[in-house]
Formats: sequence, C-alpha cells, structure tokens
Amino acid sequence: MPSSVTVRVPAKVNVQLAVGGRRADGFHGLASVFFAVGLYDEVTVSPADRLTVTVEGADAAHVPADSSNLAARAALLLGARHGVAADVHIHIDKGIPVAGGMAGGSADAAAALVGCDALWGTGSSPAELAGLAAELGSDVPFSLLGGVALGEGRGELLTPVPVGGTFHWVFAVADGGLSTPSVYGECDRLRDLAGGSAEADVPVPAADQALLEALRTGDAGALGAALSNDLQAAALSLRPGLAETLRAGADAGAIGTLVSGSGPTCAFLAKDAATARAIAAALRSSTVCRTAHVAEGPVPGAALMR
Repeated sequence: MPSSVTVRVPAKVNVQLAVGGRRADGFHGLASVFFAVGLYDEVTVSPADRLTVTVEGADAAHVPADSSNLAARAALLLGARHGVAADVHIHIDKGIPVAGGMAGGSADAAAALVGCDALWGTGSSPAELAGLAAELGSDVPFSLLGGVALGEGRGELLTPVPVGGTFHWVFAVADGGLSTPSVYGECDRLRDLAGGSAEADVPVPAADQALLEALRTGDAGALGAALSNDLQAAALSLRPGLAETLRAGADAGAIGTLVSGSGPTCAFLAKDAATARAIAAALRSSTVCRTAHVAEGPVPGAALMR
C-alpha cells in the first residue's frame, strides 16, 4: 500500500442550468452543461487507525471535518463496496470556493473515490466509480469526468460535449455561502408565485443547441450570449447584492455573466486571457466581492498526482 495518494480535482461552472419542475420525489429534472475550470482542490489520502478528515485553505473552517464530509462518505462507500475498512486520513487543501456553487464538496468526494481506490488497490473500473459517485450526489460524477458534459436526470447522467478551444473565466467569490436546498426552495417559491412549480407546470429541461454549437466551435462571444441559469433568480432573491457583482463584471468587460450553479459565486466569461486578468483586477478593487480568481477551461476531472 502506498504511504499516501494525492488527487487534484477541478471546480465546475454550469454554463447552462435548466431546471424542471419539482417532482413527486422532491427532486428536479435537469439539463445541465457542466464545464470544468482550473480552480482546484487537492485531496490526499493515507492509511490511518480510523477515518479522519482535516481541511486547510480558504474557508476551511466552514467545511465539516467529520464523517459528514462528502469525501469521508465516499471513502466509506468505496470501502463497503469492496469489503475494505475505511481507515484513512483524508486531507483536503481547498482552492475551490466553499458553498459557492462550484461543486467543491462533490469534487472532494470524487477525489476521495479515486484516491482511496488507488491507495487500497481495489481496481474499480471507471463505470463502477461513476456509479458510486452518482450515489453520493448529482455533481460528483462530473467531477470524475471533467471537460464539458451535458448532465441529465438529476445531473448524474452525463454525455461528453465537444469543445473547440480554451475559454477564459473570472470567478467573483462572495462573503458567505448559499445552501443549495435553500436556493431550490426559493426557485420553487418564485415559480409558485408565477403560476406553479410542479413538474407539469414547468417546461421539460433541454440543452440549448446554440450554446452547444458555441462550445463546439470555440466561439466565446456566442457562448457568452447563451449562458443561462434557471436558479439565478432565486440566488438573487436570497442575495440581492449579487446583482451588483454581475453588473460590475459586465462593466469591466465580461462578454457573459451568470451566477454559478446555486451561487453565490458569480462567473464572468472573457474574450481572452488579458481581458480576464483586467476583469479580475477590477473586481478585486471593488466592494462587490471578497476576491476574484482567473481560470481557464475546460480541464480534466479528478486525476492522480502522486
């Protein structure tokens, strides 16, 4: 058994998030175009007497360091599947915003699956890991895959999407987070006010063909015009100040803006790397966010480092 295994795993932005009506089971059907970007967590797993979790990096104090952590749950699930005691120490070095709508917890779970599989030599196939990932959460399978993919069902049914180039992003990090269930609940409340939030009241979510074509051809301008997020109105309702953040990024030169996933991180698409750096500098010097990060994509999913 190796002394430790480290896995690097990227953040995601939903360049499209189409949310269907609330189903009888409480979930919502999705058509989500996931896009992996170069902001990373690093997860290191090593043998231990018992399952333990430590976290460092930005907002580490807000990440659970016990068995409720999604990475710990991933280790337990993989161990149970293969009859291995999950006696590992999981150390998470956070580079993905916490509770920011960029799937940081899901990324850590994907990394733990890959890392523990390598540490224990359980030899899980990609399909087996993807199945375990889907049991852990809707975003976890994409964190394994990376690149760009259309997620359907609850987001876990993935189809890779071809991409014709590199896109340049800026992510504005807000103070505090937003609870994903709270944002979905607010989405339902707003829809009820407008006429209904049940599955029969809302159009069936589907991928935007113009957006898929913009990705295929590498057309940043067309992608910026096609960005969409059905949860954005709910996130803005819960955090009205995000509207000012979106305006500031647009004023600084972004060719596309949206709230990332359930928020409150805001994403800005730039025409090139130099413009991305300028947008980030403008946001950092403003009062509309805590900080801003530049990232490129798409990038691969969870990958072994050592």
